[in-house]
Amino acid sequence: MRELAKPEQPKARSRVWKSPQAYRYLVQWSNTVLLRYFIRLFTASLPKAEYRRKAQVDDATRSVVRNIEEGWKRANTSDYLNFVGYSQGSLEEVKGDVRELTEDGFLKSIRGSSLKGIGIDLGEFNQALKPGGYVKDIKGQLEEKLGENKTSGFDYIPLTVLYPPLKKIRSEGLTYEMFMELINKTDYLLRRLVESLEKKLAEEQKGYQIERAKIRSNLKLK
Repeated sequence: MRELAKPEQPKARSRVWKSPQAYRYLVQWSNTVLLRYFIRLFTASLPKAEYRRKAQVDDATRSVVRNIEEGWKRANTSDYLNFVGYSQGSLEEVKGDVRELTEDGFLKSIRGSSLKGIGIDLGEFNQALKPGGYVKDIKGQLEEKLGENKTSGFDYIPLTVLYPPLKKIRSEGLTYEMFMELINKTDYLLRRLVESLEKKLAEEQKGYQIERAKIRSNLKLK
């Protein structure tokens, strides 16, 4: 009876994942990692007088990445959905910051400029950041050069090593159009992820209602 008296809500179900870092397979995540890299590269070129703006933009971009990661490790779909929402909010903040940086003359705008124009392929970048595969090959190469004892527990590999095209990118080569291309594509993918999580949550809620109906039926039989 106590169970039936509670307000209707989806039952908290533990999410199951094969890898605690499986978010690395998400294009949404790899896009935000690239966005953070570009933002940091660009804000490092801002005048010292713009230190407050630099800190705010850097923090907002970091929040986009971290919320996807934290949401992935949450115990239920509802929490995961909330954290993806936080990531969306931070991404919108970054979008506004990029627009203002352009309006204030710090970031240039060149019509027709694109990520492809500077040698960046988002699909290839996502592949480069996935667990195993290329990352495993890179670690193997480092072990051959440095020795296994010097690479034990070595989890960090620079993005420029994982994805060599980044080595050629300079802050002055980044444009408003490139940032907006990356932001808009990421925003679209996050909205698709939200739709998927909402559908999953609805299925869980339906399952919860079925369980409640079973409890009610059993009580009537008793």
